[in-house]
Amino acid sequence: MSRLCLLASALVGCSLLFGACGGNRPAAAVRQLAAGDLLFHVVAEGNAITDVTPGMIDHVAIVITPDSVLEAVPSEGVHLTVVDSLLCQDGHWLQGRVAHADVAQSIANARRYLGQPYDSLYLCDNEAIYCSELVQFSFVDAQGKLLFQPIPMSFHDDSGRILPYWTAFYHRNGLAVPEGQPGTNPGELSQRPQVQVIGLLQE
Repeated sequence: MSRLCLLASALVGCSLLFGACGGNRPAAAVRQLAAGDLLFHVVAEGNAITDVTPGMIDHVAIVITPDSVLEAVPSEGVHLTVVDSLLCQDGHWLQGRVAHADVAQSIANARRYLGQPYDSLYLCDNEAIYCSELVQFSFVDAQGKLLFQPIPMSFHDDSGRILPYWTAFYHRNGLAVPEGQPGTNPGELSQRPQVQVIGLLQE
């Protein structure tokens, strides 16, 4: 089943979509989480992040235990969160599994960022960190090499025009929009070849 079908089924929650995509319905995660899995938050309506990134995904968290994740959020920076609290949020969560990762070392790397402030400016050269950047900095293979290389940051629409929201946002912070600077985003991360989308996280 294609990633597009998974996202569509997550957003609508309609079993008819699976038939339209070939009938190969993915098994729902049903809380069967493994350390090192990724949870991607799928929103029903677009926002400033999804308007300039692939899909309808605006956040990603790293599974530490079957009941907890490590995530970077604006209100608390990098912190541990219980999975139950994720399920109380609006939208849906997709479970992804990372291939070729040294899970133990990747989680150890992620834990080193506990307490770091959230990077609301999405910059690559400061000590703050945002959600997908936490994943990109943490995951390594058996040789200790980063699994996820940065990509050029995107703040533009399909026509290439930088959205007014981001122009105004960075202007308020005395900065130019970091268009094309190295970074990452949760939607693009979900499409990396190292990430297998397993299904929906359910209660």
